[in-house]
Amino acid sequence: MPGTLYIVATPLGNLQDFSPRAIETLRTADLIAAEDTRVTLKLLYKFEIKNTLISYNKNNARQRGEELLALLLEGKSVALVSDAGTPAISDPGEELVALALAHHITIAPIPGCSAVTTALSVCGLPTGRFCFEGFLPVQKSGRRERLISLQDETRTLIFYEAPHKLQKTLEDLLKAFGNRRISILRELTKLHEEIILTTIEAAIARYEETQPRGEFVLVLEGAAEKEPELQDIEIDQSLSAKDNAKAAKDAGLSRNEAYKLALQKKKEERQGE
Repeated sequence: MPGTLYIVATPLGNLQDFSPRAIETLRTADLIAAEDTRVTLKLLYKFEIKNTLISYNKNNARQRGEELLALLLEGKSVALVSDAGTPAISDPGEELVALALAHHITIAPIPGCSAVTTALSVCGLPTGRFCFEGFLPVQKSGRRERLISLQDETRTLIFYEAPHKLQKTLEDLLKAFGNRRISILRELTKLHEEIILTTIEAAIARYEETQPRGEFVLVLEGAAEKEPELQDIEIDQSLSAKDNAKAAKDAGLSRNEAYKLALQKKKEERQGE
C-alpha cells in the first residue's frame, strides 16, 4: 500500500508558530524532504526531532521527485518542508504534489504559516479577492509582459521580493500601474517585522534613503473597476425601456442605473432624429 506525502508548514520566523501536529508529523514520518537541509536542521534541533533528512529543491526536483515517488509507492511516508511557510506555494514542491496525485498517493496537508495569507491579514487593502503572483520573472522582457498583463486586474496583487531587487521592482510597478497604494511587509513574524501601508512613489523614496533588508511581501492595490461606457451598451429601439435596462444591467450596472441609462439613450436618439 502506498505511503502518504505530508505537506508540512513551518514557521516564517517565530518558532512558537510551529504547530504540535507539524512537530509530530516530522517526528513520525519515514523521512523529511527539505528545500535546504541546513535550514531545516536548525528547526529539527530546536524541537529535538531526529529523522532522516534529504534535500528537495528546484535544482534536483526532477530526479529527487522520482526517488521520493518510488519510496512513497513502497509505502514510505514523506514529510515535505520548505525553508519557511507552506511548501508547494510558489515552490518546486508543487511538482512533487502533482506527481504524487498522478500516482494516486495520499496527500495530507499539515497547515500552518503562509506568507501570503499572513501578509493579507495585515495589509490594510481589500482582501476579499486577490491574485498571488509570487516572484516576478527575472528577465526584463518577461517581467514587463507579466506586469502589462496585470494592469487591468482589479483584485489585490501579491508579490514576493528579495531585498536586493526591491527598489527595481518598485520602479517597475510604478511604470506599469502608476502611483497606487501598496503595503510593504518585511520580515513577517520575525524580530524586525515591519508593516507599511503607503504609495509606490513614497516607497521608492523610502528605500532610496534606507537600504532594504530581509524578505519582503508586496501587496498592491488592484485596478479600479471600470464602469461600462454608454456607447458600449447596445440599445435596440424596437425593445422597451425595461428590456434595454436589462441589457445594460447585464453589462454590469445596477438595476436603477441600467434603467436610467436605457431611458437616457433612447432620449438622446429621439433628439438626434
